[in-house]
Amino acid sequence: MERSFSEALKNRRTYYSITNQSPISDYEIECIINMTVRHVPSAFNSQSTRVVLLLGESHKKIWKIVKEALKKIVPPEVYAKSEEKIDNSFSCGYGTVLFFEDQSVVKGLQDAFPSYQENFPGWSLQTSAMHQLAVWVMLEDVGFGASLQHYNPLIDDEVRRTWNLPDHWHLVAEMPFGIPVGGPGEKEYLPLEERVKIFR
Repeated sequence: MERSFSEALKNRRTYYSITNQSPISDYEIECIINMTVRHVPSAFNSQSTRVVLLLGESHKKIWKIVKEALKKIVPPEVYAKSEEKIDNSFSCGYGTVLFFEDQSVVKGLQDAFPSYQENFPGWSLQTSAMHQLAVWVMLEDVGFGASLQHYNPLIDDEVRRTWNLPDHWHLVAEMPFGIPVGGPGEKEYLPLEERVKIFR
């Protein structure tokens, strides 16, 4: 859409009504993921973020895993509402992006720089958050709607088994996306003077 960065950031919103259609090719989606993973910064250039792109049957599978996991732990009346939300807001989309942090990288940095060891887990999550925002903005900018979900750690083990991922990949978030069919909800903004301080 050739928006400026500020325009793209402003237009990024949470969409719960999405379809399984795509405005771009799967290759172009892969390019978005690859560009983000290569260029988003990380503390100590750790490059600890790992991303899994699920399309087609794999996209549907992740949400089956979520439903199966929820069904084991929530009462039937609560599960019915969760199932409806998953079916109508997440699994109905075109794909899902999974964001992981490689704990072997985090541990290696803790061992190499013991004076900072308590900071590396937090810095790792900051790195993941930057990847999440970058992917989200770029998906929105080409015409997708997305949301950010957190069914981890409930689904972590099954996700690793299903896609044969390393045990040291820690799942941080799931991002279902598709073409939006409804607008985002209303969003309230706190006054900027409560959130920003400028000193000269």
